[in-house]
Amino acid sequence: MATTLTSKGQVTIPKQIRDALNLAPGCAVDFAVNREGDVVIHKVGALPNRKPDRFEAARGKADVKWRTDDLMALLRG
Repeated sequence: MATTLTSKGQVTIPKQIRDALNLAPGCAVDFAVNREGDVVIHKVGALPNRKPDRFEAARGKADVKWRTDDLMALLRG
């Protein structure tokens, strides 16, 4: 599975790899080089020994639909 490096240093991750890692547009990935010199790619959040994001549990949980004007009136008193 080969891919070509662009002049901007970008590559396309092959579909088989994207599917295996369950990657979608906007997913964060982490690259590392192991002792053998191989490049390893991990989906961020799936890395072992990585601290979980302390805000992840709360992300997307708000059930109050604030309008900007209402929120600003509340904050400004």
